[in-house]
Amino acid sequence: MTDVIEFDYAVKRAGLSRAKVAKALGMTQTALWNKIHNKSQFWQSELAQLYDILCLDTWEKQRRVFFTHMGESDGIKE
Repeated sequence: MTDVIEFDYAVKRAGLSRAKVAKALGMTQTALWNKIHNKSQFWQSELAQLYDILCLDTWEKQRRVFFTHMGESDGIKE
Protein backbone atom coordinates (compact mmCIF):
# COMPACT_ATOMS: atom_id res chain seq x y z
CA MET A 1 0.00 0.00 0.00
CA THR A 2 1.26 3.43 -0.88
CA ASP A 3 1.85 5.91 1.93
CA VAL A 4 0.44 9.13 0.45
CA ILE A 5 2.39 11.43 2.77
CA GLU A 6 5.70 9.68 2.06
CA PHE A 7 4.90 9.71 -1.66
CA ASP A 8 4.35 13.47 -1.58
CA TYR A 9 7.60 13.98 0.38
CA ALA A 10 9.47 11.94 -2.23
CA VAL A 11 7.94 14.00 -5.03
CA LYS A 12 8.97 17.25 -3.33
CA ARG A 13 12.49 15.97 -2.60
CA ALA A 14 12.83 15.16 -6.31
CA GLY A 15 11.78 18.74 -7.15
CA LEU A 16 8.67 17.56 -8.98
CA SER A 17 4.90 17.82 -8.78
CA ARG A 18 2.32 15.07 -9.04
CA ALA A 19 1.42 16.44 -12.49
CA LYS A 20 5.01 16.04 -13.68
CA VAL A 21 5.23 12.55 -12.22
CA ALA A 22 1.99 11.52 -13.95
CA LYS A 23 3.26 12.91 -17.26
CA ALA A 24 6.59 11.07 -16.88
CA LEU A 25 4.67 7.84 -16.32
CA GLY A 26 2.42 8.48 -19.31
CA MET A 27 -0.78 8.57 -17.29
CA THR A 28 -3.37 11.12 -16.28
CA GLN A 29 -3.26 12.84 -12.92
CA THR A 30 -6.48 11.01 -12.04
CA ALA A 31 -4.90 7.63 -12.77
CA LEU A 32 -1.91 8.53 -10.60
CA TRP A 33 -4.22 9.73 -7.81
CA ASN A 34 -6.09 6.40 -7.92
CA LYS A 35 -2.84 4.47 -7.64
CA ILE A 36 -1.41 6.64 -4.85
CA HIS A 37 -4.65 6.31 -2.89
CA ASN A 38 -4.76 2.53 -3.41
CA LYS A 39 -7.88 2.58 -5.57
CA SER A 40 -5.96 0.80 -8.34
CA GLN A 41 -2.60 -0.95 -8.41
CA PHE A 42 0.79 0.09 -9.69
CA TRP A 43 2.32 -2.18 -12.31
CA GLN A 44 5.87 -3.36 -11.59
CA SER A 45 7.13 -1.35 -14.55
CA GLU A 46 5.51 1.79 -13.13
CA LEU A 47 7.16 1.21 -9.76
CA ALA A 48 10.54 0.79 -11.47
CA GLN A 49 10.03 4.11 -13.26
CA LEU A 50 8.97 5.79 -10.02
CA TYR A 51 12.09 4.54 -8.23
CA ASP A 52 14.16 6.33 -10.87
CA ILE A 53 12.00 9.45 -11.14
CA LEU A 54 11.83 9.93 -7.36
CA CYS A 55 15.43 8.83 -6.66
CA LEU A 56 14.30 5.95 -4.46
CA ASP A 57 17.57 4.09 -4.83
CA THR A 58 17.46 1.89 -1.72
CA TRP A 59 15.01 -0.73 -0.53
CA GLU A 60 14.37 1.31 2.63
CA LYS A 61 13.29 4.36 0.61
CA GLN A 62 11.11 2.22 -1.67
CA ARG A 63 9.54 0.37 1.26
CA ARG A 64 8.77 3.59 3.14
CA VAL A 65 6.73 4.92 0.20
CA PHE A 66 5.21 1.87 -1.48
CA PHE A 67 5.25 -1.07 0.90
CA THR A 68 3.86 0.16 4.20
CA HIS A 69 2.51 -3.31 5.04
CA MET A 70 5.41 -5.70 4.58
CA GLY A 71 4.42 -9.21 3.62
CA GLU A 72 1.38 -8.10 1.64
CA SER A 73 1.50 -8.15 -2.14
CA ASP A 74 -1.27 -5.59 -2.54
CA GLY A 75 -0.34 -2.79 -4.88
CA ILE A 76 1.90 -4.80 -7.22
CA LYS A 77 1.01 -6.45 -10.51
CA GLU A 78 3.46 -8.46 -12.52
